[in-house]
Amino acid sequence: MTWLLPAGGAGATGARVTAGPIPADRVATHPWVPHSEPSRGGRIVILSASVGAGHDGAARELARRLTGHGCTCTVHDFLDLLPGSLGRALRGAYALQLRAVPGSWGWLHAELERSRLLRGASEAISQLAASRMLAVLPPDTRAVVSAYPLASQAAGRLRRAGRLGVPVITYLTDMSVHPLWVAPGVDAHLALHAEPARQASRLGAHGIAVVRPAVPPAFAPVEGAVARARLRHRLGLPVTAPLALIVAGSWGVGEIDDTVAEVAATGLATPVVACGRNDELRRRVDEAGHGIALGWTDAMPELLAACDVVVQNAGGLTSLEAMAVGTPLVSYRCVPGHGLANSIALDRAGLVPLIQRADDLAPVLQRVLSGAAEPALPAGDAAVSPAAALFDAPGAAETVLRLAGLRRGATVPRAVAALRAASRGPRP
Repeated sequence: MTWLLPAGGAGATGARVTAGPIPADRVATHPWVPHSEPSRGGRIVILSASVGAGHDGAARELARRLTGHGCTCTVHDFLDLLPGSLGRALRGAYALQLRAVPGSWGWLHAELERSRLLRGASEAISQLAASRMLAVLPPDTRAVVSAYPLASQAAGRLRRAGRLGVPVITYLTDMSVHPLWVAPGVDAHLALHAEPARQASRLGAHGIAVVRPAVPPAFAPVEGAVARARLRHRLGLPVTAPLALIVAGSWGVGEIDDTVAEVAATGLATPVVACGRNDELRRRVDEAGHGIALGWTDAMPELLAACDVVVQNAGGLTSLEAMAVGTPLVSYRCVPGHGLANSIALDRAGLVPLIQRADDLAPVLQRVLSGAAEPALPAGDAAVSPAAALFDAPGAAETVLRLAGLRRGATVPRAVAALRAASRGPRP
């Protein structure tokens, strides 16, 4: 998978680089190669991976925003850069684990944190893409942005070896940071919140900045009961009943059947199940009769806005989209591995409550549906929810432009100095 976004759109606006309590020595010290005259244009190459929709979704939105600032963006699927059919095999094995034996993925995810041998093997696999990665970088590339851990490993190694003369930036797509995300040689790490910023710092990441999640502008709040009723009518959903949207990623994985039955049993909301591309799951939900089963849809902004609460199990892109819309979330029956790790991080950050026992499902849903889920945070003269505060950080695209030396009056050394200054104090 490769796609190109040409230059165009409005010019860049100012951005402030901030971070959590990051030690000053976490700012990269290896050589940078800025262009002598930073300009508005330039090419940014983004590396993603077609494992679910989260990495690709973040890459696509980041590319769209950079294009609006006058850049040309090329996006590559890291799995396509691996030799032969290895990338396809890795994608298939991952999908099989999540659908058939999710516990095995949870075990592997944990072992990759503990075992240097397994981590070394993963890093070795990433290096198989190094030569092809260099081959797809045009001469006018000004920065490489990775939205996938193994891509960060490969690009960081190239940078450290002096074979890549432009900044490498990792965009951390998740609220939890696995050790594979942090690769030697990467110049900067963009985190979505102070919680993943702290995790990245503990793992030795350099150049950490907290940025606003790259969520498409279509995911925005819908004001008023009349507007919501119209959305529901358009989507074919009950107009007046409380609705709980149950999401399970684009692959429709996890203990969704149990989740649907248990949400329905509370009597608090009608389950609406986004089954993604999992047609078998859609069939099972239809046959069980506990909720409304939906297949793949391009109307996720409207669907999120039409429902009263979102029940999620992976803490990925859909969670960020729901927070952008303003629909409250809960985490329940989380997918082992990254799903549980993300949900724990979301709970620790005060963004999404994690329900760990079936007996707690009804009380937490009741609290969330009544609007008493989390206290507001002060924001000047107003008060905002922790989820709304997430979108007050500097933009990811603007930060990438600064790090690439593509902002007028900005250079790469100045961007590094800004990261160093930001590391002196925490961001709320």
